[in-house]
Amino acid sequence: MKKIIVIGLGPGSEAHLTKGAIEALKGKEKVYLRTEKHPTVSYLKSEAIGYSSFDHIYEEQSSFEEVYEEIVRVLLESAMKEDIIYAVPGHPLVAENTVHKLLEAGKAQGVAVVVQPAMSFIDVLLPVVGADPIDGFKLLDAHQMEAQRPDPAVANIITQVYDRFMAAEVKLRLMDYYDDEEMIYVIRAAGVHGLERVEKIPLYQLDRLDWIDYLTSLYIPKTTLTQKKYYDMNNLVDIMERLRNKDGCPWDIKQTHESLKPYLIEESYEVLEAIDLQDDQLLQEELGDLLLQVVFHSQIAKERQAFSIEDVIQGIAGKLVFRHPHVFTENRVNSSDEALETWEDQKRAEKQIESTIEAMERIPNNLPALMKAYKIQKKAAAVGFDWDRVEDVINKVHEELLELMAASKEGDRKEIHNEAGDVVFAVVNLLRFYDVEPEEALRGTCMKFMDRFRYVEEKAKESGRALKDMTLAEMDIFWEQAKKK
Repeated sequence: MKKIIVIGLGPGSEAHLTKGAIEALKGKEKVYLRTEKHPTVSYLKSEAIGYSSFDHIYEEQSSFEEVYEEIVRVLLESAMKEDIIYAVPGHPLVAENTVHKLLEAGKAQGVAVVVQPAMSFIDVLLPVVGADPIDGFKLLDAHQMEAQRPDPAVANIITQVYDRFMAAEVKLRLMDYYDDEEMIYVIRAAGVHGLERVEKIPLYQLDRLDWIDYLTSLYIPKTTLTQKKYYDMNNLVDIMERLRNKDGCPWDIKQTHESLKPYLIEESYEVLEAIDLQDDQLLQEELGDLLLQVVFHSQIAKERQAFSIEDVIQGIAGKLVFRHPHVFTENRVNSSDEALETWEDQKRAEKQIESTIEAMERIPNNLPALMKAYKIQKKAAAVGFDWDRVEDVINKVHEELLELMAASKEGDRKEIHNEAGDVVFAVVNLLRFYDVEPEEALRGTCMKFMDRFRYVEEKAKESGRALKDMTLAEMDIFWEQAKKK
């Protein structure tokens, strides 16, 4: 079986080359370098080690992806004739796309790709900034900053900051997560005697350094909660945990699932109000308040060892994937109605719902009654238990009204209560035929009534009279004016 031995040239100093790498380089196999632009190459020259470089391919191809693909193609083609060595800067598996592509392509073509251990730039960078890897860090590629996200909760190392142009792009991306004045380390040629350079500067000055080159990396220490300019979901969870600690906020500490119920409902309705007002800034704020309730309940549950916010996110993410096979599998749909039908089918399978009444019983009792009635009727309609024509529904509304009037004449309070519920249920059915959400319709009418009544009250005040002193006919004049207005 043909073989490619992949070795790492280390961070840049001859002292960082492993014994295995030196022995391999001095062997009989032909040596290929991804690039000559690495300080360790001077050692290869001093030892008269022959090699071929792929630097010319960077000039011939229009993108890095094309460069990597061409390098892999040449290596595999050469390996079909003889065993070869492929040497790359640093560690072969750290920020080295060609090696990962080579491993995959070699397996497909029957070529053994053997990766030898090596030192990476991380091994020399961490001592330079005095960091312990046990504290955690995130490694990012400057070329992939659009796809990769920095995490200010831990230290971030950004490699392959090749030039000032790349530094400018990285700076702009980092400013989405850090304050402009955040202090960062810029490190060139870490561990290489005579070339190493380290400066600690504010983030906004990053692209002003004129000595940045292909050996440059960044190190950004983790930030504390009080330092942050931009917070993420993890920070919100940490803040809530801090508030609930024994030395946290007394009010937050004493809250329970039950005591928070009114706030959850209140915040939900404030979100609805922001939507009705079409106020994006208010909507953003109210969604944050609603999200806080989710995090709050999750923290209380975590303290009871019931579940955590991670479990909540895992549950909803899994549910979304499972209930959207038309998105995440090959089962496509052609309309929103088909998508909704698929959702309901998946929901029944997930919850093992075997009957329509079972589906109705799963509708929460705490929903507003209008909303619950609407959902119950939709469940019944889904299996064909529904009126055929809207005229039939209108007749049903009239019928229920007559029954209410009859109960009223009888003076039976219990029967009046029952018939009143039937009237409202029939009206909900009518609204469903017109594709109107009853809860939304009634909420809109309430707002409309208040606007008109405000006008009546203002006009009464302008006339120097109190509403209680006016007749209904007098108030109705202002009411009609409000309707026209």
